[in-house]
Parts: sequence; C-alpha cells; structure tokens
Amino acid sequence: MPSLDKLQEDVTRLLDGNIRSLSKLITFIESTPDVLGSIYPKIRNAGGNGHIIGITGPPGAGKSTLSSALATQFRESGRTVAILACDPSSPFTGGSVLGDRVRMQSHYTDPGVFIRSISNRGSGGGLSNSTYGITMLLEAFGFDVILLETVGVGQTELDVMKNSDTVVVVIVPESGDSIQTMKAGLMEIADIFVVNKSDRAGADRMVRDVRSSLQLSDDHSDLLSPIVKTRADTGDGVSDLLLEIDTLRGNTELSQNHDLRRSAKRLNALRSSVLLEMESMLDTILAKDNRENEPALISLINEVTKGEKDPITAAKALFNLIKGNK
Repeated sequence: MPSLDKLQEDVTRLLDGNIRSLSKLITFIESTPDVLGSIYPKIRNAGGNGHIIGITGPPGAGKSTLSSALATQFRESGRTVAILACDPSSPFTGGSVLGDRVRMQSHYTDPGVFIRSISNRGSGGGLSNSTYGITMLLEAFGFDVILLETVGVGQTELDVMKNSDTVVVVIVPESGDSIQTMKAGLMEIADIFVVNKSDRAGADRMVRDVRSSLQLSDDHSDLLSPIVKTRADTGDGVSDLLLEIDTLRGNTELSQNHDLRRSAKRLNALRSSVLLEMESMLDTILAKDNRENEPALISLINEVTKGEKDPITAAKALFNLIKGNK
C-alpha cells in the first residue's frame, strides 16, 4: 500500500484532471480495497453528477460492442465517457484476460473516453467488489457518463442494479422463448431492454416476448420498460437507445429515486465489504494449520471433517462460538 502522503498527492492530481493519477488510484483500490478509506474524505463530495449506466446480459449478447457504440453516441453529444468492463476471473488461479478493450479500439485516441477492464475476482454478482470505489473515483474525476459492463454470467448479475442509475439489459433473438424469458432474473432489474443483433431471425418475436412478459408480471407498472432493437456492430438503433436513456434520466418520477438508489448503493457496498471480511475470517478459522483456534472450534471442525456433525448445525454452533469471543 502506498504512503498516505502519496495517496493524497494522487487524489489532488485526480481532482485536477490528471488521468494518470486516476489510473493509479484505480489500481490501488482494485488491489488494496482499504485504500478507499484513506481517500474517501477528499472524493466523497467531488462529482456525483455522473450518470452510471449498467450494461448487462447473457454472454455473447454483444455488450462490449454496444458499450463502444453507446460511447460514440455520447461523445457526439459532447459528453465524456468512462467504460468499466468487468472480466471473469479464474476460480483456480484468480487470473483474468481483461480483454474487453480489444473491441473498443476506435476510442483509444479520444481523450474524452476512458476505458478500464477489471477482474471480478470471483464475485458472483457480475461486478467486481471494488466497483463502488472505482466508480467514486470516476465520478470525482468528472466523467459525464460511466458505463458498467458486467461479465455476462446470466441470472446472477443483480449487482449491476445496485451500482447503477440506469440498467440496460442486452439480449439477442436466440436468448430463448417467452417462458424462459419470464424466468430470467435479469427481467426484474432492467430499466431498458435491448434486443441486439436485430438483423437475425426472431428479433421481432423476441421484442413481443419481452413485452408480453412485462405485461404479465405481477409487479409491472403502467410505465413498462422500453424495448429497443439495435445492431451494435453497425450502430443501427443505438441513437434510439441513447434517446431512451436520456428520456429516463429526465423523467421527474424516476429522478426522485436517484438519491434512494445512491443510498442503497452505499449500503450494498457496506454489505459486500462485511461479507468479504467474514469470508476472510472464516478461511482463517477453517484452515487446518491454524493453531490459534480454541479447543471448541478445533473439535467442531474435526467433527464436520469426519462427517460426525452436519454442516448446517455446525455452522450455527460456529457462529455462536465466534460471537462469544467478541
């Protein structure tokens, strides 16, 4: 971890628009999340007006291509854009390819576009656990739009809803029939649906299926999520998507929920951090070579290892033992 003075120096440069300091601080937060606590007082009131847009959906839906096309549209409207692409990491080595930037080469020379790939580090919700801190840095820097692209793990990508102001769910004509669509967890988090690769057969049917699913939903309101057909590789329909995004952004009723979403986002970051700390503590406790465990803990772990006690009962006993030591 860098020294506090060095961190503060980088934060000052970040607030002055230094892109290199932004990149360094993102690296620090991704590798050492505790860094956020040292810089939070200086960045918490900086920015905050950026529009955070989550781009999510199943693998192969064209999320990266759509993010790139959207960035082009935002730039043509005079807005600066940050793209945070979250790549899957190996559950065995923890490594990640971080390759989404390969599909965004057209923006490399544009100073108004910042692209960063990060590893999800095994997070099951589609985004990295460092996403909250990184988006704070991007907002403090002053980006008008922040695109969060998830790893594409399907129905578990609910983190994007908790970290975004607007959620765009990208599907393709082959995503499944109406029954499967209704079952998909992504249906409940979308502010806007995009049927990408709309030149393929079945695109119109998918639009009808999604609309029918929304209408049949028990909790649907009079304002159904808009559905936009796009072909991201050619840019077709992307301007329509931008119009829907800006329309939602300007909707008075939805804008009133902005602060509520931001508050929920902070609480979600707290919950994720606590879970990480608890997981780390459990890893230490359950390690076979941990000699600091009390006899009762050692006995409990041995009983589970030998199959003498079921894990559910043991978990409650373990939790009570931990509480008793605090």
